Amino acid sequence: MKASTAGWMFAAPALGVIGVFFVLPVIAALALSLTDFDIYALADIDNLRFVGFDNYIGLLQNPLFWKALGNTLYFVVVGVPLSIAVSLGAALLLHSKLGRFKPFFRTAFFAPVVTTVVAVAVIWRYLFHTKYGLVNWGLSSVGIDPVDWLGDPHWAMPTIILFAVWKNFGYNMIIFLAGLQSIPEDLYEAARIDGASVWRQFLHVTLPMLGPVLLLVGILTMAGYFQLFAEPYVMTQGGPLESTVSVLYLMYEEGFKWWNLGNASAVAFLLFVLMTAVTSGLLWFARRRGAE
Repeated sequence: MKASTAGWMFAAPALGVIGVFFVLPVIAALALSLTDFDIYALADIDNLRFVGFDNYIGLLQNPLFWKALGNTLYFVVVGVPLSIAVSLGAALLLHSKLGRFKPFFRTAFFAPVVTTVVAVAVIWRYLFHTKYGLVNWGLSSVGIDPVDWLGDPHWAMPTIILFAVWKNFGYNMIIFLAGLQSIPEDLYEAARIDGASVWRQFLHVTLPMLGPVLLLVGILTMAGYFQLFAEPYVMTQGGPLESTVSVLYLMYEEGFKWWNLGNASAVAFLLFVLMTAVTSGLLWFARRRGAE
């Protein structure tokens, strides 16, 4: 038996699982996005019609889609850098030789990652409640008027971003901590001998050595934040004034509220194209920086 044949035989079970549970559903969803599949077609397949790219054209002409896309991009542009910065800061604190009780803080920082999104989102709704929330109680104690965090279009998305950063930064923190522990101590010692301050050591030693880790964390965080759904679904239901409607939330409403499954599939593929373009751009930028 040839080595290549043996390799394909060993890989066949995994490829079969990928094909059945990923490739086939993606192809089916793509085909669905080219039809007007709705609740009537669900009842009788004879009502199904091929409409080509009409679903995509209709979405591009739908103001709500552009509103959802703008909200999603706002969430990604603000949330991803903030999440990376908080994760890196926490990892640096845990990696510091001056730190104490590191196992406790590692567990505490990572705990939100493994908790249920719906459960903690409900708790945050009470924390940011206009009348009874702990946050507004703290603000009133220092003379600041209560803020309608989840009912004001200007504050709803920043509140969700704050929640998402708190919920997810522990995962990236673990990745950064592993990257920091892999940096040779000799580099820092040489930098200190050359008179580099702590800040310059961070800029010229830590950040360059963390380059691949930063790229990985950036791509993973961006991919996760583009799929914003659970937070607005539980905390705001897309309001107020559609200020927290995301692309994925729009897909959910089209598919499972109005049963326009063709439109929902088109939304999913437009989001896929957007995520692919942004990820490709990040990889191109990283390769270009590496070539320099």
